[in-house]
Amino acid sequence: MNQAIKETRFQFPGQIDFYKGKVRDVYIFEKELVVVASDRISAFDVVLPRAIPFKGQVLNQIAAKFLASTADIVPNWVASTPDPNVTIGKRCEPFKVEMVIRGYLSGHAAREYKAGKRLICGVPMPEGMRENDPFPTPIITPTTKASEGHDEDISREDILRKGIVSEEDYVVLEKYTRALFQRGQEMAAEKGLILVDTKYEFGKQDGKIYLIDEIHTPDSSRYFYADGYEENQQKGLPQRQLSKEFVRQWLIENGFQGKEGQQVPEMTDEIVDSISDRYIELFEKITGEKFQKANTNHIEERIEKAILNYLSEN
Repeated sequence: MNQAIKETRFQFPGQIDFYKGKVRDVYIFEKELVVVASDRISAFDVVLPRAIPFKGQVLNQIAAKFLASTADIVPNWVASTPDPNVTIGKRCEPFKVEMVIRGYLSGHAAREYKAGKRLICGVPMPEGMRENDPFPTPIITPTTKASEGHDEDISREDILRKGIVSEEDYVVLEKYTRALFQRGQEMAAEKGLILVDTKYEFGKQDGKIYLIDEIHTPDSSRYFYADGYEENQQKGLPQRQLSKEFVRQWLIENGFQGKEGQQVPEMTDEIVDSISDRYIELFEKITGEKFQKANTNHIEERIEKAILNYLSEN
């Protein structure tokens, strides 16, 4: 069985801090971040007990592709991807909002709509919409970036009133968000997909705004298959999604939704392999490229060596 990377605990020259996220290990330097995309997988805000071979590589390489192909729209934080699981770039001061943009009435917006609400994050939603219908124009529904607990919806007005982001900067974030989403939708359409909704995070270094974090990955975005979309809408059927929803479905079928007292079902080698295969399938569908599996023998040593080589040359 292929090795998977559960966690890293490196110590690099010049490193001043370390942060372990749900799925990423972040090494902090004065002006740079070294981000290792581990193979950990989370669902229902719980990190599952087994890592998934190639999952980190899949997400890291999808993000790298989309960041490179949107660099003409907005400068981003990436300086180098010296290893399939590693991205190194600028250490920015993040804005404390996530810019969520929705092209369709799906997910959280659809649940709010079903509950009778016609306003989300201060943005009106038209009457007479069905779940998964397109909005007349995409809507921006920001959330607060919580250091603990869940992110929460917030309106543009509240962001400005509370001084979370200055109006001057927020206008730029909105402009970038719309342009990025349009490019993402165009790239998805070329692959027979619909980019339904996604989120972007931005930060500042030396007074300049950069796009940070991953973009357009199946962990941060919702995709539908374009083929069959209209027919499913007309018949009131669910849309075929390209996301990690299949992991959540497997957990639900086995009695786990992250609630107190529930046990994560046993993740057999077969289950782990099947999840790994699905992530590779996601990569190939979203990018239109054949996935090249990195060598997983001595995976930690491979990653550490790539980072040390980069640091010694820069």
